[in-house]
Amino acid sequence: MDDVNARLQESIVEISRKQFEKFLQLETFFNCTPDLLCIAGFDGYFKRINPAVANLLEFTEEELLQHPIQSFIHSDDKLITKTERDKLKDGQRLLNFENRYITKTGKIIWLSWTSILASDKNHIYAIAKNVTTKKKLEEEKNILLNEIAKANHDLKHFARATSHDLRSPINNLIALFELLDTEKITDNETKQFVQILQSSTYQLKTTFDNYVEDLKSKEGLFVSKETLMLDDVLSKVLDSVQHLLNQAHAKVLINFSAFSNVYFNKTYLESIFLNLITNAIKYAKTDGYPQINIYTQVENQIKQIIIQDNGIGFDADKVKDKIFRIHQTFHNHPDAKGIGLYLVHTHVLEMGAKITVHSEINRGTTFKIHLGN
Repeated sequence: MDDVNARLQESIVEISRKQFEKFLQLETFFNCTPDLLCIAGFDGYFKRINPAVANLLEFTEEELLQHPIQSFIHSDDKLITKTERDKLKDGQRLLNFENRYITKTGKIIWLSWTSILASDKNHIYAIAKNVTTKKKLEEEKNILLNEIAKANHDLKHFARATSHDLRSPINNLIALFELLDTEKITDNETKQFVQILQSSTYQLKTTFDNYVEDLKSKEGLFVSKETLMLDDVLSKVLDSVQHLLNQAHAKVLINFSAFSNVYFNKTYLESIFLNLITNAIKYAKTDGYPQINIYTQVENQIKQIIIQDNGIGFDADKVKDKIFRIHQTFHNHPDAKGIGLYLVHTHVLEMGAKITVHSEINRGTTFKIHLGN
């Protein structure tokens, strides 16, 4: 009998020891996990919290247990929190419910909760994660999307107004050239200038019509693409700015040996070349002539179009977040409007491509358009 009692006592001790070890393991997990663990009652008070809760909310454990949970919740979230908590009484699980808490120092903390009803029906077991960083990123993203939407609306309005205002003078110029009899001009140099002006006007009309058609298509979601020969597109753009190139004594070096065609929107590609070439002329150094290198390369299996100049450049690291924003200028040039690079960036993004820029003061600027494979 004594042996039986002894073995029984040993069994009880062993069971108690194992239970105690499990208890210690649970306590260690409860106290050390970075997630927020708590037990709450339907009377609206925390019954138990782990250290992570107190550390995040900056209150002591006693303060959190002595005051109603609602007193720590952001005023705008109290009603919805109560509504969701009441659903737990009916046995519903609360999954990924987000609300805001106010820390002791007044900071706003976003928490994502998963909660269930305890077996005694009087308590709630809950675990939460701090999602403040994620919410801030979402807020910044929404602000940026709103800015983009507004900028897009303003740009469309600007484009419509410009197309309306330009159509009449362009048509008037064409009408004048049709009335003009160049055979009556006896001075060969004057005749040549008139012919260049006439050719440029017709080219302007064609470009203008393309822009208007593109603007109409932009009212939908589809922007047409086609296979374009880079030489053909660039030649048309260079012809349109030949007078500027001559005036600036600019040299344009072209090398499309890496690849010579792209699948792109023609109007967009012309606009990209036009803006970056005219920028290279506009921001040339005063003590030298502009040189513009336009070439293709394949880097890490990514096709790239490079437009590089030797102009005055700018501190790209200093203004990296503003380079492609609308109405941003980095020089006091009278013709700087902050539209060109915004258009370039918009066109590139809408084609599913990416553009990067490297520039240093007095060391020129290099734009890379990353097209993919």
